Amino acid sequence: MSQKPRRVFTDEQKSEAVHIVNQSGKAVSQVAKEMGLTESALRKWVKQAQIDSQTDPQGPLTSSERKELNELRRALKRVQMERDFLKKAAIFFAKESSDPMS
Repeated sequence: MSQKPRRVFTDEQKSEAVHIVNQSGKAVSQVAKEMGLTESALRKWVKQAQIDSQTDPQGPLTSSERKELNELRRALKRVQMERDFLKKAAIFFAKESSDPMS
């Protein structure tokens, strides 16, 4: 059984869908059906929009905080790989310089 290809939505499309839910007074399920979206996706967008509008520093991550966290994780992984490479290179050259056959 093949799955449908995953659709990608812009931030503007998500924002517009959330705006419709908030302004229309309609249920999320009804708006999702009318817009051809999955109910779970639209619920997630609405929930994230509510989180983004809060100013509680101890609350869930906002979209921008989540983006920054992902970028920092990628940068950390790269730096760790570079560090590990340099450790291996240092060990290699230390062995090579102490080898009496050199």
